[in-house]
Amino acid sequence: MNSKVVVLQIFLSISVLVSAQKSHNIENLELPRINQKDNIIKHFGFTLSYNEMYEQANWVAYELTAAETIKNVSRSNNFHEDEAVKSGSAIDSDYKGSGYDRGHLAPAADMSWSQQSMNESFLYSNMSPQQPGFNRGIWKRLEEQVRQWVIDNEAIYVVSGPILKSNLPTIGVNKVAVPAYYFKVLLDYRQPELKGIGFIIPNESSTLTLQSYAVPIDSVENAVGIDFFPALPDDQESKIEKNLCLTCWSWKSTSTRENSSSKTVAVQCSGITKAGNRCKRKTTNESGRCPQHLNN
Repeated sequence: MNSKVVVLQIFLSISVLVSAQKSHNIENLELPRINQKDNIIKHFGFTLSYNEMYEQANWVAYELTAAETIKNVSRSNNFHEDEAVKSGSAIDSDYKGSGYDRGHLAPAADMSWSQQSMNESFLYSNMSPQQPGFNRGIWKRLEEQVRQWVIDNEAIYVVSGPILKSNLPTIGVNKVAVPAYYFKVLLDYRQPELKGIGFIIPNESSTLTLQSYAVPIDSVENAVGIDFFPALPDDQESKIEKNLCLTCWSWKSTSTRENSSSKTVAVQCSGITKAGNRCKRKTTNESGRCPQHLNN
């Protein structure tokens, strides 16, 4: 073969590889759409949007890579005020004696790759009042599952937060709102399979499987009024966010009852009611929607 042809083929191969690599590296891909009024705070391991009215973040966002799941530092447990919040974040006394856990939005275990990221995970801007059974149960199981997916898929973009609405109960002198629901949305933007998934989970103990709470990312957007992953090309964003594919994800990391099987599993409908709540019906339809919400 002509040496010039060989060189050209090598050049083209390298170009394809570089192009594929760049497709993974859209700048700030993890960030939801940011409005002018949003109070955005950039920390070492994650970015957050702080909501002064509810004294907690609207969302926290970060990319977690497989290398970052390797624990380099121990959990600090040093909860402290976030001085980057100019209006002042929640403080220790807000949670003391409240009966609620100081629930992480960006988990400490996701930030154990560096001392700085670990320390910042204990900022009160990253905390939200969570029922102990929720924080130490279903929410922890989801966090563990996400880390397994990161290992399986090389990296995952993660956005977590409370669903904040008016008339929520509050705790402490700073009136920290107690959310009734939390969300988490995930994006795998590595070939060969680009995919996303969302979760909406009530702030209470649960023995249900994680699959029971899985919804399309579009459903989370409708529930919280946040546009996730706006940096994606429009065609990719539309396709990834409207679909719920449970079988596209491995469920092996939590408990045996959550492992994928050949049996059809009934899950909670991912549709949203007129009142803005998630439909409580169960469905075995592959779309993840009950008959009432099948075409919505």
